[in-house]
Amino acid sequence: MKIGVSSYSFQQLISSGEETQLSIISKAKELGFDGIEFIDLDPPEGTTEEEYAKQLKAESERVDLPIIAYTISANLLSDKGLEAEIERVCKKIDVAEILGAKCLRHDAAWSMPTETKCCQGFEQILPILVEGCSRITEYAAKKGITTMIENHGFFCQDSERVEKIVNGVANPNFGVLIDIGNFCCADEESNKAVGRLAPYAKHVHAKDFHIKSGNGLNPGKGFFKSRGGNYLRGSIIGHGDIPVYQCIQILKASGYDGWISVEFEGMEKCIDGITVGFENLKGMI
Repeated sequence: MKIGVSSYSFQQLISSGEETQLSIISKAKELGFDGIEFIDLDPPEGTTEEEYAKQLKAESERVDLPIIAYTISANLLSDKGLEAEIERVCKKIDVAEILGAKCLRHDAAWSMPTETKCCQGFEQILPILVEGCSRITEYAAKKGITTMIENHGFFCQDSERVEKIVNGVANPNFGVLIDIGNFCCADEESNKAVGRLAPYAKHVHAKDFHIKSGNGLNPGKGFFKSRGGNYLRGSIIGHGDIPVYQCIQILKASGYDGWISVEFEGMEKCIDGITVGFENLKGMI
């Protein structure tokens, strides 16, 4: 496995203005990563997304650090309609091509459409998600880009729901970005979920969380609630309650030998969180 880092891990420094998406490329190289992935691009004022993607690509080539994935937000159940969302995501695939990223992760959906929340469930809207993901990956395949969804966003976080979408699409160009930590947001055990989804893995995020029972008071700053009411807080890889080591062994046993990216979203200073988590992850692998 090669180890990359998500640009989201540096969000503290980007939000404070100390770093930019452009400057963190050399920072990731200094820290020893093999590659970097980007979330939705945030171009400087007066710069288009396409122009910024060219700048990021040039910088990655300068420091010899490949851009391994592009991760974007999406909602195939958007009020704007499926056609509009497919068109928007396909334009993001064009950006991924400029970046040189060989895979793109887009969300499937965040919640049921407003007008159907009281009378329909996941099975009823599954065909819409399958159609959207299918058409997006068909477009991406023409450019040599793999697409995937992630166990992300509460609504499509359960491994069973993710698996149903992947099997519905049934396209070798489409699979899953397995986020080892995110399953706890749907109160699912990571080792069981990774075991289910490992055959569909196209990319992996290594992430850890502190987990506290919802049968008690809110622990305070930094914690948020899972779908089932437990308290979660992002942690340094190896410091939390997610069985990260066990999940990596499951992935290895399944034959996965691709990229795994550090994604840090804890309260610690992000450089500390990234570097300590990186060392722990290397040991686990």
